[in-house]
Amino acid sequence: MTDPGRPRRAYDSSRRREGAAETRERILAAGVELLHRYPIWNWQPLTVPAVAHRAEVTERTVYRHFPTERALRDAVLARTAEDVDVDLDAMTLDTVEGFTARVLEYVASFPVKERQQRDPTVVAARERQREALLRAVAASAAWAEPEVRAAAAMLDVLWSVVSFEQLVTEWGMQPQDAIAAITWVIRVLRDAIREDRGPRS
Repeated sequence: MTDPGRPRRAYDSSRRREGAAETRERILAAGVELLHRYPIWNWQPLTVPAVAHRAEVTERTVYRHFPTERALRDAVLARTAEDVDVDLDAMTLDTVEGFTARVLEYVASFPVKERQQRDPTVVAARERQREALLRAVAASAAWAEPEVRAAAAMLDVLWSVVSFEQLVTEWGMQPQDAIAAITWVIRVLRDAIREDRGPRS
């Protein structure tokens, strides 16, 4: 039984808020650390149980801060954007290059792994395509091998089925519009090669 004459201890809400903020930060840090163990495109291992284990908290604690696994992943993604210093709302055409460089430098810190094993026939066809592009660029530019490879690789990226499918499925473009966009950028790159404007110029 409490002593009615004894003063009650003041409830320190600020300390509790600080503790909650520290726990939330530990959970987010654990999520980012866990994400770095896998290729950047693989978010499947980023689960509430896995993050809770790495942060050394209970799953209930994670859910107290993030009501769903989607909310947790969204928060981890937002934290990575802060780490890279990318504010999409502030993006302009002039800042796209810098934004891209920072994002890809960050992506380079993740493990690189091929997404799936491909059929040997497809692998051989892709190799022939790369060799043809290397020859085409080398025949048109007196560049060192790294620059020739970079230009050929960019043409390869533009030529790829993945790029075409992304334009159609994610950007909602009609197939002919996607083809026109890809070949437009290829012409821009072709002219840069002919004018001796390499990737490091």
